Amino acid sequence: MPHLPPPPIPQTLRDMLKDYPGHIEALEAALNDVVEKPFKGTPLFEQAIWALEGALEAFISEARGELKAAEASGDSAEVGRAKAKERLMFRARSGNGGMRLGLMDDLWDYFESNGDAFR
Repeated sequence: MPHLPPPPIPQTLRDMLKDYPGHIEALEAALNDVVEKPFKGTPLFEQAIWALEGALEAFISEARGELKAAEASGDSAEVGRAKAKERLMFRARSGNGGMRLGLMDDLWDYFESNGDAFR
């Protein structure tokens, strides 16, 4: 397989998660896994969408845990930050938010233009 640049993180997700660089790195790793270890029979674009959704669901779970911990601490400022993070992660994962199919054009174009490299 020729050396390709890594698949792009959709810009909307990058923008939404700009304050969470570790989350962006996790999305990059998830997409790189799709390219490095694809499974047969399913288009790579679909696999990439599933990988992003899985990572975003993990971020939601993490945010929920942080909210529970903040609520247990009784620190209202921390609770507010945790609620905001949880809302952001839900919005990023939403089909009407960060995962809106119309926002995936760069990712689609990547797999379409490099399709021969994956055969």
